[in-house]
Amino acid sequence: MRNIIIGLLALGLWLNWDRIDRFFDGTPAVTGSGEVILYSTSWCGYCAKTRELFEDKGIPYKEYDIEKSDEGRERYEALGGNGVPVIDIRGTVVHGFDKGEILEAWEG
Repeated sequence: MRNIIIGLLALGLWLNWDRIDRFFDGTPAVTGSGEVILYSTSWCGYCAKTRELFEDKGIPYKEYDIEKSDEGRERYEALGGNGVPVIDIRGTVVHGFDKGEILEAWEG
């Protein structure tokens, strides 16, 4: 039983090593800058819907294409990115396109 627990802990460390390394490196996980930042790809349909929502509501945003921007990819990964879009709205992170959650974060 003890070996199983040690094995699971080692696996957890291995799978999350990039996050652990950033923690000790001091790299921030969330911008918290007051901006709206969209992490996207050019081919993603939900990313296009997010852009359209921002344009319809007049929400200013900065966009990183995670396939073309190394800085964008690093920030995306720091936010726990696992699929696109990932949206950072004043420090509130929204994973995926959820119109209600996006607008709530923007208005909140």
